[in-house]
Amino acid sequence: MIEVTKNLFVGDQLAYESKVRFSEGWCVVHACKEPYHRQALGYTGRGAPKSHPEYLVATRDNRLILNMVDVDNPAYIPKEIIDAALLFIDQSLSAGKQVLVHCNQGMSRSAGITLLFLAKQGLIAQSSFVEAEQQFKALYPPCDMAMGIRGFLVKNWDSYIQAK
Repeated sequence: MIEVTKNLFVGDQLAYESKVRFSEGWCVVHACKEPYHRQALGYTGRGAPKSHPEYLVATRDNRLILNMVDVDNPAYIPKEIIDAALLFIDQSLSAGKQVLVHCNQGMSRSAGITLLFLAKQGLIAQSSFVEAEQQFKALYPPCDMAMGIRGFLVKNWDSYIQAK
């Protein structure tokens, strides 16, 4: 778990379970379907029912729980999930909370969301995704995004950065 800017941390599932889960004052983005989205909605099949109102995003107290898998195809990264995560991070930090963004291994989904948040805030390069990614990797060396989240960021970079 690494603090990439004041009160914003990126990490893996173990960091959440061992350092944050039972601590006060934290807000958490679970950027992983397993096990948190499954637990929140209580589904037992392969995936959540698409008709469920929390199919993409569930909120439980101070936690945002995303139905997000680490895929190679950016088409499987819904913009609604990324938008919800960015808003949650912003609101939580503005409220003076510490925020952990994590996925299972802490390398791909959580890194991509946090990189985009930092760029939107002007805390790392905005001119190009490649430059921002290089700066982020200096802040968070475990970053190793899968093609899905990376492709989503490349494709949508300009629209997110221009929509401050």
